[in-house]
Amino acid sequence: MTSLAGLIPAPRAVEGPTACGFVFGPETALWGAPGTGSTQRWLRSTLGAALGLPLPPGQEGAENTLTLRLDDTLDPEGYRLKVTAGWGVEITGGGPAGVFWGAQSLRQLLGPDAFRRAPVAPGLQYGVQHQTVEDAPRFRWRGLMLDVARHFMPKDGVLRYLDLMAAHKLNVFHFHLTDDQGWRIEIERYPRLTEVGSWRARTKFGHRASPLWEEKPHGGFYTRDDIREIVAYAAERHITVVPEIDVPGHSQAAIAAYPELGNTDVIDTSSLSVWDNWGISANVLAPTDNTLRFYEGVFEELLELFPSEFIHVGGDECLKDQWKQSPTAQARIKELGLADEDGLQSWFIGHFDRWLAARGRRLIGWDEILEGGLAEGAAVSSWRGYQGGIAAARSGHDVVMCPEQHVYLDYRQDAGADEPVPIAYVRTLEDVYRFEPVPPQLTPEEAAHVLGTQANLWTEVTEDHARVDYQAFPRLVAFAEVAWSALPAPAERDFADFERRMTAHYALLDALGVGYRPPTGPLPWQKRPGVLGRPLEGTPPNR
Repeated sequence: MTSLAGLIPAPRAVEGPTACGFVFGPETALWGAPGTGSTQRWLRSTLGAALGLPLPPGQEGAENTLTLRLDDTLDPEGYRLKVTAGWGVEITGGGPAGVFWGAQSLRQLLGPDAFRRAPVAPGLQYGVQHQTVEDAPRFRWRGLMLDVARHFMPKDGVLRYLDLMAAHKLNVFHFHLTDDQGWRIEIERYPRLTEVGSWRARTKFGHRASPLWEEKPHGGFYTRDDIREIVAYAAERHITVVPEIDVPGHSQAAIAAYPELGNTDVIDTSSLSVWDNWGISANVLAPTDNTLRFYEGVFEELLELFPSEFIHVGGDECLKDQWKQSPTAQARIKELGLADEDGLQSWFIGHFDRWLAARGRRLIGWDEILEGGLAEGAAVSSWRGYQGGIAAARSGHDVVMCPEQHVYLDYRQDAGADEPVPIAYVRTLEDVYRFEPVPPQLTPEEAAHVLGTQANLWTEVTEDHARVDYQAFPRLVAFAEVAWSALPAPAERDFADFERRMTAHYALLDALGVGYRPPTGPLPWQKRPGVLGRPLEGTPPNR
């Protein structure tokens, strides 16, 4: 029998466990109420495949059955997992998502073998102890942002990360699809976005100050059918995919494909290529009607592919130098009666806020969209610290807290010399575990605007899935507990207990094939000797 010791995120309440329990076998049936179909399919295809269990259809209330029920008196994502010794297992959810999260907890209780794709011990019977788990999430937005623009992640890798998110009860996948270094989504009406914008001739290796280059083309993009598959796969796991198309900055790949989108009265945009370096490009979109119409076309196709409530428009790090030099941009500032270039960016974002709202969607952007006035109805991803989120919440706007000082997973995990391509401040597993998404300065009414929290993983120095795994894990596990569980104040959190549960959880990550950073430091093949990073010393400012 396995115990509750490895259950992460920590549930709200557990009754038991006791020594006796229920053992799954070849005759164990599966019965689910209407509305639980996605969990039934997942149990048979994933858990059943791992343990060699057929889980044939059963009868409601029958012995030796895994039963799935719905009870709308529970939180929509809440669940009750009840194991009755000698009888069976019952998972009751407040909604279909709650049932699915309960099934994820059952998988953890069954142990590492349940995380494999085929049986490793045919004929072995797996059991869970007699107990009842009552659980529900703290936040409705429990996100991971993955940057596939800087280094492309093939579709199978994205599907794998959706599985890893589901295993940790994360439910929002923020899909960063475009940037200066690459455009990753097929847009039928603008084929050059992928023909030209999806690849670059070479790539800086390491931080932008590094002298090293990878002298080979890098690229890739997702077809419309790839996107449909990713969105459907996520939906089966009760994960919402929120796409990001970055405007008006971080747009050099789009300008390289369609030079008329850039500030043609300042530079020769036809000479631009997809950027092969890191940092913030000065090449930003021109604030023209042509640009607005072009991106309306992009977003029209995006809305066909992504049913999410929110569409992310970026809005961060838009350098204004070209606008200051552009007669066209200055004429638009004067025409609109704006104060300055910050007002021009606010106008640009506001246009798409209204455009999306007219189509029943909501705009979300990085906290720079506060500059020059926040677009009505917009939500904010607060990344430069807490202050943008505080300001937005106080003005009645919804917020996702993702401050770089706490939950940027590209930041280095240790101060050791062997840490691969060390970026920024040290953010340890314990640092992430003690992150608090809701600033204490907010009143309860203001705090209600905090939709949740998100960990962000940028990939400038994260060139393949092994490096992504290393940066994400195990810290994403700690983040998942912060996002789901009702934890005490940061200083009062029992990190020693979390470490104890992580000891068991590493075996689950091993079974899933995750190339995490071991507690003792990087393995030889995880190091990148001689590749320059940009480490920052000290404690990051808690802004």
